[in-house]
Amino acid sequence: MAWWLWILLGLGLLFVEMATPGSFVAFFFGISGLLVGVLAVLGWAGPEWVQWLLFSALAIIMLGLLRGPLHARLNLKGSSKPVDSLVGEGGVILEDVAVGGVGKVEVRGSSWSARASEALEKGRRCRVERVDGLTLWVRPE
Repeated sequence: MAWWLWILLGLGLLFVEMATPGSFVAFFFGISGLLVGVLAVLGWAGPEWVQWLLFSALAIIMLGLLRGPLHARLNLKGSSKPVDSLVGEGGVILEDVAVGGVGKVEVRGSSWSARASEALEKGRRCRVERVDGLTLWVRPE
């Protein structure tokens, strides 16, 4: 196959990868096509059957070795932190929290509804004990 067809195939596969969600399968086949195109220009790719063998082997090797680390590097699987990760965080009481009542607390720069087992006055530092829906249970620090 002509070298420019390998380059077009590689660029086409890279375009397919950009148009689809990041599975990085077409990406490695696209890179493989570009590499075979470069090898064909240099005259190192050999006959057509060797070019197809190189294309397949390079793509599968890169897919096996580089896909996992690339996913991890780009954090495509999302955060592994649970939603309740506010437990243990410090905050400041924005509105007085009466025993059994609801007040406001600021944690990580956001305002939350808060409940406490004891009365807490405005301006006092607190610590999140648990998360109950959108309400934080806090205790004094």
